[in-house]
Amino acid sequence: MKTNNRKLSRTIASIVLAVICVFYVYPIFTILINSLKMNKAITTTGVFQLPSADNFVGLANYVEGITSMNFLRSFWYSLVISVMSVVLIMLCCSMAAWYIIRVNGPLSKAFYYLCIFSMVVPFQMVMFTLANTADSLHLNNPYNICIIYLGFGAGLAVFMFTGFVKGIPLEIEEAAMIDGCSPLQTFFLVLVPILKPTIISTAILETMWVWNDYLLPTLVLDIKKYRTIPMAIQYFRGSYGTVNMGAMMACIMIDIVPIIIMYLVCQKYIIEGVVAGAVKG
Repeated sequence: MKTNNRKLSRTIASIVLAVICVFYVYPIFTILINSLKMNKAITTTGVFQLPSADNFVGLANYVEGITSMNFLRSFWYSLVISVMSVVLIMLCCSMAAWYIIRVNGPLSKAFYYLCIFSMVVPFQMVMFTLANTADSLHLNNPYNICIIYLGFGAGLAVFMFTGFVKGIPLEIEEAAMIDGCSPLQTFFLVLVPILKPTIISTAILETMWVWNDYLLPTLVLDIKKYRTIPMAIQYFRGSYGTVNMGAMMACIMIDIVPIIIMYLVCQKYIIEGVVAGAVKG
């Protein structure tokens, strides 16, 4: 009897989760079908209808979106900003978390709580001061904005890494020191392989945030010189409120695909890293 009840509960849970999954996937499916229709059909026949023989344009919207707004350059800027920011966040925050746990002094604890406090500070409170500071320090370009992202992304990353480092036995590091490893060798050769699940899961979360961020690049970067993908998509709006919906949908689809691929490849590490970082210690 208990076995049948368990099977029934699992079946019901699977059905509920499948329905929830459909609700999450449907907006992406809507973007996809509209990226294959001509612009007029999207506004007249409706965004939820499948392409027909009369309004199907194939890859024409993708070609127009890539060529009209210099989309490849925007893709390059988004890629550079995301890669540099995430790598910097992973490197600095993992080392900071290791220092916080192993030193465990008043200063390290104060630094930890400052990082946690930064997670609850609304971005709108600091955005104007941040824009002026970025201009004065010459951080207003795609190659230096990663320093700003490090400041905003440090809270979550330090929280994740400190939770995981607490569960690593100190004896492992002491054994590496006895074998002649320096602190840097101990970190990169011993700690980093152990931190792999948390590094991957945190990197995915940070990448999704940086890649899709619109407000911070708009405030900091020179929009005439540098446009990330979210910034470039906004320029499909023409005069008198007209919007090139077909090309916009195509570019949104191109923007979504890299993150979906990254998530599917690394999804098995997400729950493992989140649970380890939040529960251990």
